[in-house]
Amino acid sequence: MNDLQTLIVGGGLSGLTLAHTLRTREPQHRLLVLEKEAQTGGVIHSFTEDGVIAEPGPHGFLDNCAESRQLLKETGLEDECLRASLKDFVRYVYHNGTLKCIPQNPLKILRAPLISPWAKLRVAGEFFTRALPGEPSVAEWAEHHFGPALLPYLDAALTGTWAGDIERLSIDSVMPGVRALEKKHGSILRGLLTKMKAAKKAGGEKRGLPAMTSFPQGMGHLVTRLADELKAGENLLCNCPITAISGQEGRWLVQCDGRSFSADNLILALPVNAALHLLAPLDTPPIPSIPEADLFNIAMTFPAETPVPPGFGFLIPEQEGKFILGCLFSSNMFPGRAPQGMQLVEVLVGGRRHPGRVQLPPEELQAKAIADLQEILGFTTPPTWVKIMQGGRIPQLEEGSPALLRWQRDLPRRHPGLHTCGFGWGGIGINDMIKESVRVAETILAGSNGKSTVEVKPIYF
Repeated sequence: MNDLQTLIVGGGLSGLTLAHTLRTREPQHRLLVLEKEAQTGGVIHSFTEDGVIAEPGPHGFLDNCAESRQLLKETGLEDECLRASLKDFVRYVYHNGTLKCIPQNPLKILRAPLISPWAKLRVAGEFFTRALPGEPSVAEWAEHHFGPALLPYLDAALTGTWAGDIERLSIDSVMPGVRALEKKHGSILRGLLTKMKAAKKAGGEKRGLPAMTSFPQGMGHLVTRLADELKAGENLLCNCPITAISGQEGRWLVQCDGRSFSADNLILALPVNAALHLLAPLDTPPIPSIPEADLFNIAMTFPAETPVPPGFGFLIPEQEGKFILGCLFSSNMFPGRAPQGMQLVEVLVGGRRHPGRVQLPPEELQAKAIADLQEILGFTTPPTWVKIMQGGRIPQLEEGSPALLRWQRDLPRRHPGLHTCGFGWGGIGINDMIKESVRVAETILAGSNGKSTVEVKPIYF
């Protein structure tokens, strides 16, 4: 294996997408994927038991990413997808003691009785707001532009994606596209209108609200299909923990449990902290590591007559003081998630603000989660089946992360042939990881150092 063109460290979604893209674009490309665990997939692995299909990690992805749609087409998964449109499935935020339905259309949001008329006037006044200097938190930035009334809803949205704390998450790192728009136009609303007018003038495909996408077998089916393209011992090695990386005579060397491999290109397709551990001896990062949030998923089945509202589920702002972060109505989203006559709900616990909650005994975790469901949804029937699952550790882009991301983007210039992508670097969603992996693969095939771009990502609850 000394004639390799590319070494990929990490067999999660990012590493598998990289390998797929390189082999699809250039079938003779000589690559090797190194994975420390006994199996590939990373945090994506569906749990099945007694007719239940639950997700310890991500539950799906939106179909509004061109790279993800292309990946589905290339892998033959396009026709196997289950889709639940945001147009047809509502979402809720539990605020001031009630579930409030959140429209996914900006105009409908303004018309909805989510905030007071005075607060709506404050939001409209954002047209006259200037860009906020420095590197503020998401909460500081949002209050500067829109006032305090929207903070609980933004808190819920960021809880649903990052399991994070908006008082600590960096707006420059979490929403770089929106931040760039703000710096250019001052007002976010004015910048978005300008962007919409330009897009309309340019024409192109018009797409409605996206759909949440998964598979009948669960999200694990995606990484399984990608891993099946590789051959163990030939271009995939599992149980291979990396101990060191180095550059030597224009090639990259990787040490793995007494073995060494070399290639022209090295890609660390790893979560942020795992990559920093390997990169630190080679190129000192501006901060040694970033915080992470532990998240638990408590999957429960209830009889079909239990009053689960229509829609995807709900999220809870911190100010409500609840034990759980939110709840997914999994059987509403995708069929076949629970046995006949039952329905599956999945409750999220932990996050950046409450790391101690995932350390509680299982019986207490379960009891507190059920108590919240009883109060919020009016459940009176106990669950018929319960499974507590540990999800992934979610990287938190907080103070110091903007400098870290600039350092990461500049790595290929300082160290030609060395690239990074993976959980946390370009985002934490399925689409984020696929998009960044495709970009890195195409950069390698083009023989360049590459240049990443930022985009304005819409927020969906």
